[in-house]
Amino acid sequence: MSTLEEKLSLLSEMISFAVIDGKLHEREYNFILLIALELRVDKPLLDSLFQEEIKPLKFKSEFDRIQQFYRLALLMHSDGVLHEKEDNSLHEIGISMGLNPVAMNKILKLMKNCPTRVIAPRILLEAFTIQHN
Repeated sequence: MSTLEEKLSLLSEMISFAVIDGKLHEREYNFILLIALELRVDKPLLDSLFQEEIKPLKFKSEFDRIQQFYRLALLMHSDGVLHEKEDNSLHEIGISMGLNPVAMNKILKLMKNCPTRVIAPRILLEAFTIQHN
């Protein structure tokens, strides 16, 4: 992420996804805050995104799209409750980003079976690159 506009777009999309089940859990907020701080977006600016809607930008590289999909998948698991709406929405977002549905399903299955929900970066990238062949 190089520009503030890209960072705010990413965070805005995460916020929209976090409230898709009708409420924002504290763990979801804390996860989004952690991402914001990593992107060097301060808490007041992050909090302002809850009041305004920012149009999502299209990610240029496949790597950025995979990263965003994975962030959203982690966010989906952060409150400990998996809602069907979240799962459906995540698939729709992934498809709209041009990601392979088979690879997305593989990653989500791996995450579901892993107690920490964290997937090694190598495995994450392999799941998507193997689908290119």
